[in-house]
Amino acid sequence: MKHAEEVTFGGSALDRAGEIRNDPAAVSAALADPAARAILFWRGKPLIRKARPASLMRLPMDHPVLQGAASDPILLGREEGAARFAFDLSHWSPEEVDVAQLGAFLDPSEQQHPALPEGEVFAELRRVMTWLSARDAELAATGKAILGWHLSHGFCACCGAASEVRQAGWQRVCPSCNAGHFPRTDPVVIMLITHGNSVLMGRSPGWPEGMYSLLAGFVEPGETLEAAVRREVFEEARVQVSAVSYLSSQPWPFPASLMFGCRGQALGRDLTIDPVEIEDAMWVSREEMMEIFAGTHPKVLPARKGAIAHFLLENWLADRLD
Repeated sequence: MKHAEEVTFGGSALDRAGEIRNDPAAVSAALADPAARAILFWRGKPLIRKARPASLMRLPMDHPVLQGAASDPILLGREEGAARFAFDLSHWSPEEVDVAQLGAFLDPSEQQHPALPEGEVFAELRRVMTWLSARDAELAATGKAILGWHLSHGFCACCGAASEVRQAGWQRVCPSCNAGHFPRTDPVVIMLITHGNSVLMGRSPGWPEGMYSLLAGFVEPGETLEAAVRREVFEEARVQVSAVSYLSSQPWPFPASLMFGCRGQALGRDLTIDPVEIEDAMWVSREEMMEIFAGTHPKVLPARKGAIAHFLLENWLADRLD
C-alpha cells in the first residue's frame, strides 16, 4: 500500500538510538548534552502545548518540574543528533482530578502542573493524536507504551522478585534469578472485509452510541496474520473470508498493541453475531460510507480520526489500497 506509513504514529523516521541503549557511558553523555530534551508524561498522558497547531513539549533537562519525576528516564531516540528522554510524573497529585473522566473512552480532562506555563497540559493521547505532527505523535506513542510496560512489569515473571531497569529503559533484569525482560507488543489484526461494493462494520458493547468500526482481534500464538483475520471474522460474524492481504500497520499504545491492517474478501453476506464478541455488525455500501464520513448518516458516526480504521476506510473510499 503506497500510503501505508501515513497512518497516525507512523512514518516519522525517528532515530531510536538503539546502538547506545546498552552503553551506560553513552547514555549518561546523552543525558548531559545541553541539546537533550525531556518529554514528560502523567499517567500515560503526554505534556503538550495545546494552542493550535498543538505540539509535544520538549523540556530542558534542568527544568524544575523534572525534580519530581521518576528516577529512570527512558531513551526514546534522537532528533538532530540530540537525545529525547521520557520522564514519568505520575506520582504528582493535581488538586482536582475527576477519576470518572480519567477512565473515560476519550478522557476530556487536562491537568495543569503549577510549575508549567498556562496552556502546557497533560492530555489523553487518544484525544489529541491528530493534533500532533508525525514526529510528535511517534515520540508520544513510544513514551506512553514503554512507560505503561514498566508500570505493569515491575516484577520478574520467572521468580516474582522486583526487577530493575536496564538498557536506558528498554529492558528489565531480575537481580535474583538474572532473567531479562523486554517490552511486549500485542499483535492485533484489524480487517477491511469487503463483499462487492460493501464493507463489514461492527461495534463492541459499551462503545458510544453510533460508533462502528472495522472488526479486529488479537493474533493467537502459532497463528499467521491471514489465519487470524479469517478466524476473527468467522468468530464474530460467521463470515467466511478467502483472499487476505496486508495493507498497513499502526502502533496503538492503548496499552500495548500493534495493529495490522488487512484486507479480506468475504465469500458471502449472511451475518450471525456472536454477542460475546460484538454487539452488532452490518454491511455498509460505499455510498453509505460517504454519508458516514460526511456526518449525515442517520445511524453511524464517522470512524475516529487517527485510528487505523479511519485510515483504511478513507483509502478504500478513495480507491488507494494498492
